[in-house]
Amino acid sequence: MTSFADQLTERIATLGNPTVVGLDPRLPQIPEFIRKKAKSPAEAVVIFNRGIIDAIADLVPAVKPQIAFYECLGPEGLQAYAETVKYAKSKGLLVIGDVKRSDIGSTAEAYAQAHLDPASALAADAITVVPFFGGDGIRPFTEMAHKHGKGVFVMVRSSNPSADEIQGQTLGDHLMDEHIATLVEGWGRDYIGKSGFSLVGAVVGATYPEEARVLRNLLPNQIFLVPGYGAQGGTAEDVKPCFHANGTGAIVNSSRGIIFAYEKDGKPEAYAEAARTAALAMKKELEALF
Repeated sequence: MTSFADQLTERIATLGNPTVVGLDPRLPQIPEFIRKKAKSPAEAVVIFNRGIIDAIADLVPAVKPQIAFYECLGPEGLQAYAETVKYAKSKGLLVIGDVKRSDIGSTAEAYAQAHLDPASALAADAITVVPFFGGDGIRPFTEMAHKHGKGVFVMVRSSNPSADEIQGQTLGDHLMDEHIATLVEGWGRDYIGKSGFSLVGAVVGATYPEEARVLRNLLPNQIFLVPGYGAQGGTAEDVKPCFHANGTGAIVNSSRGIIFAYEKDGKPEAYAEAARTAALAMKKELEALF
């Protein structure tokens, strides 16, 4: 079975593009014509997402639906999440479920089954997890991922302004996020694929480029999932330290900057075309780095 890291690395190389499109469908920003057409908010989300996916499926290797924007719509929202995952996969995209799950024992196993077991309607190709519980809180996810050719991205350095309140605190002669990085490296050591990358990756925000450089050195075999580009202030130069010198090892997420790009020109009926244009512009910016 081909590992997730190998699948992702191959698709990035084929497309020449390390962009991930975040599918974060904030309902008020979905064009009004879609909301009027839909029978429910959840249906509006599905219609909107399908338009985005159709527009960018041949450009980017993966999409990343953030489950919070679906859960807030209740049971129908979770169904919309499942339909979005299924549709994206049908278009050849890898799907990273941004679910940030975390727990221990049977609870972590249940989360892993829900989001990584192919028998589950919610199962993505990879998910995000939180390391707070330590190794026995991560192991159920990595074991399930290994069994089914999936991936896990562990939160190491988030992109939000208050990240330093915890992740930037000093622990001996290094920072907390650097300690987490050493744990992540160990958790992923037995799962390195032919590409040289582990199925255990790391979430490292674009808004802390100097720290990203340190983390890159600590995590040579991890693919970085990089949030914070675009709307959160991260630039192409900011994400460069997340890559290896040869341009491999990272995927960069943009959500609002792509899916709501239509707001810049005020043409909601052309939201999908605007998303494609924005995705192409991001690809060009990232290409110029290497």
